Amino acid sequence: MNVTRRQLLASSAVGLTLAAAPAGARGRAGAAPNLFIGTGGHGHTYPGPTLPFGMVQLGPDTDVERWDACSGYHRTDTSIMGFSHTHLSGTGIGDMLDVLVVPTRGPVQLLPGPREDPDQGYRQRFSGEHAEPGYYRVALESGVQAELSVTDRVGWHRYRFPKGRGHVLVDLSHLVADSPRGRPLIDEAALELDADGTLTGGRRVFRWAKGRRVFFAMQFSRAPDRVTFYGDGDAEQPAGTRRVAGKRLKAVFHYDDAGAAPILIRCAISAVDVAGARANLAAEARHWDFDKVRRSAQARWAGSLGAIRVEGGSPDQRTIFATALYHAQVAPTLLSDVDGRYPGLDGKVQRAPAGEAAFSSYSLWDTYRALHPLLTLVAPERAKALVDDLIRQTAQSPYGPLVWPLQGRETGTMIGWHGVVPIAEAHAKGIPADYAAAWPAIAKRSFDFGAPDLANSRGRDFYDRLGYVPADKVNESVSRTQEYAYDDWASAWLARAAGADADADRLLKRSGNWRNVIDADIGFARPRFADGSWWKDYDPIQLGHMPEPDWRDYTEANGWQASFLNQHDIYGLIAHLGGDAKFEAQLDALFSAPSTLPANAPPDIAGLVGQYAHGNEPDQHAPWLYAYAGAPWKTQAMVRRLCAEMYRNDPDGIIGNDDCGQMSAWFVFAALGFYPVDPVEAAYVFGSPLFERAEVSVGRGRSLVIEAPGNGPDTPYVVAVTWNGRPWTKSWIGHSELTKGGTLRFTMARTPNRAFGHAPADRPPSFGRTPA
Repeated sequence: MNVTRRQLLASSAVGLTLAAAPAGARGRAGAAPNLFIGTGGHGHTYPGPTLPFGMVQLGPDTDVERWDACSGYHRTDTSIMGFSHTHLSGTGIGDMLDVLVVPTRGPVQLLPGPREDPDQGYRQRFSGEHAEPGYYRVALESGVQAELSVTDRVGWHRYRFPKGRGHVLVDLSHLVADSPRGRPLIDEAALELDADGTLTGGRRVFRWAKGRRVFFAMQFSRAPDRVTFYGDGDAEQPAGTRRVAGKRLKAVFHYDDAGAAPILIRCAISAVDVAGARANLAAEARHWDFDKVRRSAQARWAGSLGAIRVEGGSPDQRTIFATALYHAQVAPTLLSDVDGRYPGLDGKVQRAPAGEAAFSSYSLWDTYRALHPLLTLVAPERAKALVDDLIRQTAQSPYGPLVWPLQGRETGTMIGWHGVVPIAEAHAKGIPADYAAAWPAIAKRSFDFGAPDLANSRGRDFYDRLGYVPADKVNESVSRTQEYAYDDWASAWLARAAGADADADRLLKRSGNWRNVIDADIGFARPRFADGSWWKDYDPIQLGHMPEPDWRDYTEANGWQASFLNQHDIYGLIAHLGGDAKFEAQLDALFSAPSTLPANAPPDIAGLVGQYAHGNEPDQHAPWLYAYAGAPWKTQAMVRRLCAEMYRNDPDGIIGNDDCGQMSAWFVFAALGFYPVDPVEAAYVFGSPLFERAEVSVGRGRSLVIEAPGNGPDTPYVVAVTWNGRPWTKSWIGHSELTKGGTLRFTMARTPNRAFGHAPADRPPSFGRTPA
C-alpha cells in the first residue's frame, strides 16, 4: 500500500484584525498579511510566529484530533490548550507540536480535556487574538495575557498574570493524537532541572516521521517558588525531584505571586541533542528584551515580504497576495543547530559546511511545482541554500532523492522522487552548486531496482521493463507512471551535468513512458494491466478499477485530472491526443464537466471547476496548457477566475491544504501574470496579471517591473505585451530574461486577442522545443 497523506490521519477566532504593516513593508505593498487566512476550512495553516524558514514555529494549539487541525489549530475552535514550539503549515498530515507551554491559574490540571468541554482540563477560552509576522498575542480566560515571538531557533514567551498565584505547565506528552484517542506515541522522554533553573529535556516520537527526536532548553526570567514533576500516569514525583524519565512527562513552575512582574520564557529546540538546544539558546538568547526580539522578527519579515510590492487590485486581493507571499516563506524549515549539526537521513548526526544549513519539512510532491520556482525568482540566495541542502541530503539518504523528509526522517509520503526537480531546475537556471555530487544517489534510485525502497517508488522495475506501472500489480499505477516519467526528465539533465551521457539518454527516452497510460482512443489516462490490456469499464470520475479505498489507480486524483499530469512533453501529449483542436476541446471538457466525484474520493480533490481540482496539486498547471495549443486567451480567463474564486481574505480562504506554501505560491505567480508549468524548462507561461503594477526584486540589485495599466476585474485578457519597451509576441518568457531585470508590460482588455500567442513560433517551449 502506498502511504499517502490521508491514510496517516484518517474558537471562534476573535479580533481577526490585520496588523499594521512594519515600516519597511508600507507604501506600495498596500496591505499586511492576514495570518488567519487558511486557518479555517481545509487550509491547515497556523497563525503563530516564525521567521522566514525558521526552526521554531511557535503558536497556539486548539485541537490534536481532527484532520482539519493538522497544524494543531483551527479557527472554529473556542479554546486553546497552550503554545507549542513546532507546527506544520498547510500539510495533509499532522505531526510536531513539541514542548507545549500552558500559562494558567487555579488548581493544576494535567490533561487538556475535550475540545467540546474546555472546563474539564487545562484548556482555556480566549479573546483578543492578534497575529502578524513574527508576533502573536491572545487573552486567556484565566486572565493571562500571552505574547509570543521568535528568533530562528528560540521561542520567546511573555505572560502577564493577574495578581496572585499562577503556574506554567510544560507538557512534554502533547502531540497530534492517534487511535486510541489521545494516546501519545512516545517511547522515551526525559525532563531535568539544572542548578541554574534551566529546564532541559527531549523525547522520541512515532507519529508521521517515525522515531524523530526533539530536544529543548528552557529558561524563565523569574525563578519559580517551586517546581513539581509528573511522570507516567501523571504521578506527582517526590518533592525535590530534579529529573524524571518515562513517556508521558510534565513539569509545573509555581509562582505565589505570578502577577508581580511579567514572566518571560525563552525556549530553544534542537533535533540533535540537549547540548544543541543549549548552544542554540546561548547563541540567540543573550538578553530578556522581548520587544527587541519582536522588532527584529518584524524587520526580518519586512525584508522578505518586501521582495514583491504591488499596486492596484482590491484591498482584499492585496491582503491575499501579502499572505500568500508570507505562507510561501514558512517552509522548508531550518533543521541544523548553530554549530551546523543536524540529524541525517542516514540515521547519523551530520554537519552542514560552514556558512550552510540543513532544512526539513520539504513537501516536495507539492512544492516543486511553484514554491521552489518562486524562490529561484525572488529569493535566489535562499534557493541556493536549499539546493545545496537537497544535494547534500540526497547523497546522505539511503533512498537517494528526497521525497518528504521531516526532522531527519524520510516519511516517503506521496509518490515519485521529486527532490530531483528543484535540483534540476536550479541547474537549468544557473544557480551554482555541486550537481554531480547528487548523481550517484539519483542513478541508484533510477536504475537499481534492488536498492532500498519506499512506498513512493514501487513498481520501478515494471516501469523500466514494460514502460508503465501495471494497475494489477501496483496501486496508483497511472499517476506513478507519469510522475516517474517527470522525475526521469529532471534526472536526465542532472545525468548530463555529471557527464553520464548514456544514462541521460536512457532517462530521456524513459521520460516518454507517460504515453503508455494515456489511451489515445478515448483521450484519457487509463489503468493498464500487465498483459497490456486497458481497464474496460472505464469512467474518468472514478479513482480506479478496484473499489477498495486503499487501492486506487491515481494519486489524489481521478481519470480526468490524471489525463493532464504531463508537465514536460506537452507537445507530445497534444499530438498523442490528436492535435491542437482536440487537445483544446479536452481541456474545455475538463473545466466544464459535471463536478461529481465518487464516494471514496479523498478530501484533497477540492476546489472543483468542472473536474479540474484547484485544491490539490496534480493538475494545478492545467489552466496554463491552453497556451501550448495556441489559445492563451483561455488560460487568461481561467486563471483570473481561479484567483477570484479559490482565494479569499477569510480564515476559510484557501480552497485546499496550503501544502507548505504551494497553494500560496501558485497565487503569487498567477497574480504576477505568469507560471512555471515545467520548472525544469526555466520558462514562464503568461496568464492574466491581477494588479496594475508589481515590482519584484530578482536578486543582485535588479528589479522586474510588471505593468498592466488600467487593469481591473473586467479586463482579464492580455491583448499585447512589451518587454523593455519592445513588442513581445510570445505567450511566455524565459527565466533568464526576467532575472536580468526590466519592465514587462501587459495591455489588458475586456475581450480576447485570439491572435496573441497563437502562432506556433510564439508558443511556450516543452521538452526543450517549440512546435515551430
